[in-house]
Amino acid sequence: MLDIAEELNRWVEQGREFAVATVVATHGSSPRQPGAALAVDSEGTAIGSVSGGCVEGAVYDLCQQALQDGETVLESFGYSDEDAFAVGLTCGGVIDILVTPVRADSPGGEVFAAALATAACGDAAAVARITDGPADVMGRALLVRPDGSYEGALGGHPELDRTAAGEARAMLDAGRTGTVLIGEDGSRCGRPLTLLVESSVPAPRMIVFGAIDFASALVRVGKFLNYHVTVCDARPVFATAARFPEADEIVVDWPHRYLESTGVDGRTVLCVLTHDAKFDVPLLERALRLPVAYVGAMGSRRTHEDRNRRLRDVGVTEMELARLRSPIGLDLGARTPEETALSIAAEIVAARRGGSGVSLTGAHTPIHHEGPQAPAGRIGSVA
Repeated sequence: MLDIAEELNRWVEQGREFAVATVVATHGSSPRQPGAALAVDSEGTAIGSVSGGCVEGAVYDLCQQALQDGETVLESFGYSDEDAFAVGLTCGGVIDILVTPVRADSPGGEVFAAALATAACGDAAAVARITDGPADVMGRALLVRPDGSYEGALGGHPELDRTAAGEARAMLDAGRTGTVLIGEDGSRCGRPLTLLVESSVPAPRMIVFGAIDFASALVRVGKFLNYHVTVCDARPVFATAARFPEADEIVVDWPHRYLESTGVDGRTVLCVLTHDAKFDVPLLERALRLPVAYVGAMGSRRTHEDRNRRLRDVGVTEMELARLRSPIGLDLGARTPEETALSIAAEIVAARRGGSGVSLTGAHTPIHHEGPQAPAGRIGSVA
C-alpha cells in the first residue's frame, strides 16, 4: 500500500473512499512482491498494480465489492491451465492478496491516513496489518515509527500491540517488507496471527563522484531507479546545476572530504567516475571501509591495476579491495555515456538483488531474486 502512498494520500485529503488490495505473500514465480498494491475509489478510478496485469480485473472487482460491504477479505490467485479464460497468474506462481476498504466508518481509517501522510512526506514508518487470523481482527493495523512508538490497535491481548510494534520496528530498521507470525497473546506460542509489515523508508542515496558526461547519464538513470542522487566534484566549473539538472544535490568539494562528512548507510551506492589517482585513491581508501551497498570505480583495466597498487600502498587490504567493482559496470559492450550508465545501473541492481548478470535465455537461474537488502525506492521488499 505504501508504494502508492502519494496518490492515496491525495485521495484521503480529498475525502475519497477507496479499497486497497495489497500483495501479502507470494509463492513461486510472481510479478510483484509483498507490499505491491492496487487501489480503487468509489468512482471506479484505479491506481497501482498487484500482478502486472494477470489478475488486475478480478482484484478490481474485489475492491469494488469491499467498498460496498465494508468487509476485509483475503484471496489467493494461482495458475490454472484448465480454462483458457480462468483468472490466474500466467507465470505459474501464487499470490495472496488482502483487500481492505478505507471508508469513513472503517476501523483503522485514522491509522491508514497517518501512514499514508508519513510515507508521502518521505519519512520512515511501517504499517503492520493482520492478514491471517480471526475474522474480527482481519485487516487491523498499527502505524509504527522508527523510535518504536505506534498508533492504532490490533485488538485482543494487551501484549499483542507491543509485540507487533517491536517486530515492525525491526523490519523498518532493515527497510524490509514481509510477513511475521506471532501468537494472539503477543507471544511465540499459541494460535498464530500473520502480520504483513510494510516499511516505507527514504530513498537510498547514490553519490556520483566526478562531474563528467558519463555522470550526467548516470544521474538520470539513478533518478529513474528512485535514488536520491548527489554529484560531487572538486571543480566548480564542472559541478553545476546547469550540467546536472536532474541531480538532487550538487556538491563542490574534494570527494574524500565530502564522503567523510556526509551520511551513508547499507543501501548507499558510491560511483567513482573521476578516474584520476589524486581523487580516486583517498576517496576509495575511505569508501571501501564503509558499510555501503556498492562501491564502483571507472577506468580501464590498466587504470584499475595501477589504482589497486596505489590503494595497497596506503594500507587497503585484499578483503577491502575485493569489495571494489572495477572496471565499473556489467559487460554490455557499452560505449556511449547512456549505455555506460545502463551497464553501471545493471550491476547495482544485480548486486542488490543477488543476480548473476548473465542472460536469462538458456539459463536455469531464478528470474526473481531475493537479495540481501532492501531495494531502491519507497518500499523495502522481502529482499
